[in-house]
Amino acid sequence: MTPPPLDPAAARASGRDGLAGVLASAWPMRVAWLLVPLCLGPALGGALGDASRPVQLVASVGTWLAWAAVLVATLVPTTLSLTVVRIGGPAAAAAGLAALVADGVTGATVLGAAYGLTVALVALAPGTAEVFADGSSYGDERRLPLRTPAALLAGPAELAWAVVVAGVAAGPLLLAARQWVAGAVALAAGLPLAWLAARSLHILARRWLVFVPAGVVVHDPLALAEPVLFQRSLVRTFGPAPADTDALGL
Repeated sequence: MTPPPLDPAAARASGRDGLAGVLASAWPMRVAWLLVPLCLGPALGGALGDASRPVQLVASVGTWLAWAAVLVATLVPTTLSLTVVRIGGPAAAAAGLAALVADGVTGATVLGAAYGLTVALVALAPGTAEVFADGSSYGDERRLPLRTPAALLAGPAELAWAVVVAGVAAGPLLLAARQWVAGAVALAAGLPLAWLAARSLHILARRWLVFVPAGVVVHDPLALAEPVLFQRSLVRTFGPAPADTDALGL
């Protein structure tokens, strides 16, 4: 991989005119998330039809607040917004699948499940990560996200995501269902655990190659204690770590 243009305007404009420019921006995620209430809302409403009124109210308020938070994140692409999107997108898929299981196969639940999966795919797409990571760039630099290690994708990242979602949602829903003891415990333990899990997930959004006029900076809190600058005159190409060597593959 050859280094991209260091001029931020040129880097963003090269090969990104017209429709290609729109697709290589935050707009696919914005539009996908904007339509979540329309495509997923009926399925969730049907699934909550037999729940008590307090549970319905808490679930409705909670989902609207979550939707608004992710929408704001899509409007301001940064690495923090990327973490919010990576939590919210799969949460939409989980909600759609949960509605399908709870309410059975109907037009609304099938649409909700399919659309939730679509939103999750857009949220986790490499292009989305690149746009949001580069959104935190400033001055003459460009940030390219590093791929999430396969070992973390084999379970730890998904577990951290589940802790975030369950930690935020379980307590209020249990209290709304009049499960006072379980709800209080879930609320007291769930929120701190959700915060810690979200911080862990945010580390994955803060792993970049940063191209600057002096060269390239490797910023990877998982592998390096401090960012490392490689001078531009010493860098020829970038690519996968060669096999049978001690090279560190990022």
